[in-house]
Amino acid sequence: MKKMILALGTIVLTGLGLVALYLVLGPTQRLEPARVVSIRKGESLTSAARTLAQAGVVRSALVFALYTETSGKASRIQPGDYAFNGRERMADVLRHLVNGDFMVVAVTIPEGMTVHQIGERLEQAGLVCDNEFDTAAVDGPIPQALGLGPLGAEGFLFPATYRFSPLVGTGQVLVAMLARFYAILTPQVEERMFELGLSEREVVTLASIIEKEAKAPGERPIIASVFYNRLGLGMPLQSDPTAQYNSAGETAPAAAAVHAASAFNTYGFAGLPPGPIANPGQSSILAALYPARTDYLYFVARNDGTHIFSRSFREHERAIEEVRRAAAPARAHRGQVSGKTQRYPDSPSA
Repeated sequence: MKKMILALGTIVLTGLGLVALYLVLGPTQRLEPARVVSIRKGESLTSAARTLAQAGVVRSALVFALYTETSGKASRIQPGDYAFNGRERMADVLRHLVNGDFMVVAVTIPEGMTVHQIGERLEQAGLVCDNEFDTAAVDGPIPQALGLGPLGAEGFLFPATYRFSPLVGTGQVLVAMLARFYAILTPQVEERMFELGLSEREVVTLASIIEKEAKAPGERPIIASVFYNRLGLGMPLQSDPTAQYNSAGETAPAAAAVHAASAFNTYGFAGLPPGPIANPGQSSILAALYPARTDYLYFVARNDGTHIFSRSFREHERAIEEVRRAAAPARAHRGQVSGKTQRYPDSPSA
């Protein structure tokens, strides 16, 4: 009888233990709304387990920490912001943390966008509100701390595809883009800028103009050579995109913009404008650093985006006529009678 009672007690205790183990390790209840848990870089396992337990994602912080340690996966937990809907076992929760299944918004910033255009794209992705990115990028503490001057981060935001948490702050977005830019400023690049006698801002400014003018990637070094040749001769760059630049995002037609007074309008002075007119990609930055060796002073765009380069104004006039003749059938088909006209007689492009 005594043995029977002892056996029955053992069964009961075992059963209770299994029930308790299931309650701890088994699925949690449905979480409505979903719980968002932030696991920070360098955060201890104990702290992460406590956060998960407080959110109701796991039932016991201690058991989760022990389970994670014994699984050998503690060092593989990835930082990020995770959303949990509940009804998951500890094994499922740990798998999400190890796989890095955190919430993410992917946003692509193409080459040649301005700060204002980048802000609009980030707003469309739901990462920033209104014009807060413009303010942070131009007048905020981050560009001021970096000494980027009154124009702020324009030109220094590297075009790329970024993956952000939907909870990211505007400052974090700005830092990520600036960090990608400064990562390409290797000692070799700094040495090359010294050889050219140009500052970081001047190189980026020139690269931004190349970015806006170039359509065919292989032509960037040649376009760069045209601008370097003009700078060397003291000729105005006379680039339409500089005349059209507006930090507020409004772009006037080139035909009107080239006649408007502006600190960026390179039709009105020799030399570079006071700062970048867009955020250039790496290929345009490399073209500004390593221009082709040519004696070209002019270029005109064909309908396919490539250019005809000329050494003299007479050659340039012939190139313009060639492009107009090639475009005439298409204009006639559309019922148009006039094409793009030359802005100034000695403009590099028409």
